[in-house]
Amino acid sequence: MTPPYEPQLRRWDWACEESAGRLRQEAPDGVRNEFQRDRDRIIHAKAFRRLMHKTQVFIAPDGDHFRTRLTHTLEMMQISRTIARALGLNEDLVEAISLGHDLGHTPFGHTGESALSQTLAKHGRTFRHNEHSLRVVDHLEKNGEGLNLTLEVRDGVRNHTGKGYPSTREGEIVRVADRIAYVNHDVDDALRAGTIASEDLPAGPISVLGEKMSVRIDTLVRDMISTSKDKGEVSLSDDGYAALMGLRSWLFENVYQDGRSLENQKAFGVVTALFEHYLRHPDQRSSSDPDPLVETVDFVAGMTDRYALATYRRLFMPRGEIFA
Repeated sequence: MTPPYEPQLRRWDWACEESAGRLRQEAPDGVRNEFQRDRDRIIHAKAFRRLMHKTQVFIAPDGDHFRTRLTHTLEMMQISRTIARALGLNEDLVEAISLGHDLGHTPFGHTGESALSQTLAKHGRTFRHNEHSLRVVDHLEKNGEGLNLTLEVRDGVRNHTGKGYPSTREGEIVRVADRIAYVNHDVDDALRAGTIASEDLPAGPISVLGEKMSVRIDTLVRDMISTSKDKGEVSLSDDGYAALMGLRSWLFENVYQDGRSLENQKAFGVVTALFEHYLRHPDQRSSSDPDPLVETVDFVAGMTDRYALATYRRLFMPRGEIFA
């Protein structure tokens, strides 16, 4: 559901020192380089501000210290910049990609994305948040004008997950750092919420990475730096990668896609109901695309958790409560 991001980038052998340009060329800034300009455009985007009210994992948590999409983005950016600096790569490019990578995420985290994906599948379409993030920066921001980001940042945003692969080393860093960040931070939040206990964590990955979150992140960052220097390519060691992906798989099974979670079931139903409602009522959604499916996705995926809940209550249960 996202247009192609041609022209294709050339493959950088190592550091991306300057941009290949933008879809719409612009005069130089004179103060900031092109990737710094992209960073600033993303920070000032409406979609970036909405991340503070979008779930990372836990829906309507009681505590103040659970992560949101915004705090995840900032924590992941810090990891990416640390790795980029150690490897002599472009920190400004890494920062811009990191800040923009989740702009297309749905409300309610993984549950919301799963709900939108399954609902669209009934109409023969797919939804992937990385593709929608590119649509946000290309078409939805600035009242349809888009942010006109550099090709390198757009490539990194599009390929931070999924089958595609980044064209820059900086994009490769973000792709791995994203997993390092959310896997370890989401374990921390699940422990805080009481969803899991320390003894529940898989023994194999923990024995490699460490018992504490800070130790696990430090282990993976150092592993990635040393392995990348040794191999001459951005990479984790085989053991480090296996441990990270093992912990990630465990999280998907026991936290993200836990069908026993009443909150997850409710959030799934909210997103599904909102999508079907606005698909049937085009006059009630924002105008963004001639294709009604695309336009409905734009409207629902852009919602924050609280806006989605308030809208659901107004439409379907004005006197009831969803999350008690």
